[in-house]
Amino acid sequence: MDPTTLAPAQDIDFSLFALFARATLTVQVVMLMLLAMSVWSWAIIISKHLQFRAARAEAAAFDGRFWSGEPLDELFETLPPEPAGASERVFAAGMTEWRRSHRQDGALIAGAQSRIDRSMDVAIARESERLNAGLSFLATTGSTAPFIGLFGTVWGIKHAFEQIAISQNTNLAVVAPGIAEALLATGIGLVAAIPAVVFYNKLTGDAERIVGGYEAFADEFATILSRQLDAA
Repeated sequence: MDPTTLAPAQDIDFSLFALFARATLTVQVVMLMLLAMSVWSWAIIISKHLQFRAARAEAAAFDGRFWSGEPLDELFETLPPEPAGASERVFAAGMTEWRRSHRQDGALIAGAQSRIDRSMDVAIARESERLNAGLSFLATTGSTAPFIGLFGTVWGIKHAFEQIAISQNTNLAVVAPGIAEALLATGIGLVAAIPAVVFYNKLTGDAERIVGGYEAFADEFATILSRQLDAA
């Protein structure tokens, strides 16, 4: 390569900040958008990790209390009016409907089992919504960030070719900065998309396993109530 061409190119600052500062306004907006998406994705990832860990701990603690042999009515009485844990809310939904299904003379209203099951199903559906809240943003980021970055790259390359045409000079010092600035947008898009896709798949699987635990608990609880209904 001609040393007279290489020397000016070596004097160009190719740091990330310099590339961002030299980019066109459109490419800068794309980069800032991708950075914001990446930061928000990591905020969701961290918050969901903490939420799921707390949910698993709460479920394990309540499961131990439920199977400790304590009468269900007494366990229900210990719960606050607005239970804090998801397992407690599912249990409270079933017990509340169980008590509502008794008439004043102590007899059961017909269809109690189906109403109890539906009450717990509604409670589980609400917990599933809480667990999955925000995960759709990770899916959106994973699917759109590469294309947003590609748009920034295409726009940056277009601008680079326009500068080449204006200067009528195709040496490295003219071509390299514009291409590097354009490719940075794609790089940021991939940085935003890859973690979002990976953790979306992981967190979705974790949420499904936690909800599956709630459903298993509800089935076991419904079985216990069914025995009491049959005995009555």
